[in-house]
Amino acid sequence: MTARSVPLFVVAAVAEIGGAYLMWQAVKEGRGLLWGLAGAAALTGYGAVAALQPDAGFGRVLAAYGGVFIVGSLLWGMAFDGFRPDRWDVAGAAVCLVGVALIMYAPRG
Repeated sequence: MTARSVPLFVVAAVAEIGGAYLMWQAVKEGRGLLWGLAGAAALTGYGAVAALQPDAGFGRVLAAYGGVFIVGSLLWGMAFDGFRPDRWDVAGAAVCLVGVALIMYAPRG
């Protein structure tokens, strides 16, 4: 399951964060309708990719994805907005990834 779910989490994060970024650019930076439409399409793609997760539990998948989203958002900010995380950002992201691992991959009876 891990070999399939990890890449799906990454693709979902790129689609959601990228879509939100495009929408932000359209609305906040006045980039226009095409940016907004591209953002809406990416966000739709995120929803479809999230549904491909092998775990059948919607709540579990979305809860775990929240941690991936946090880490991905920090990385996106570094790549596209010049954001530089401090040690607390890094520590918080690490805690989130531990949470993802526990929620998704802990052995269950």
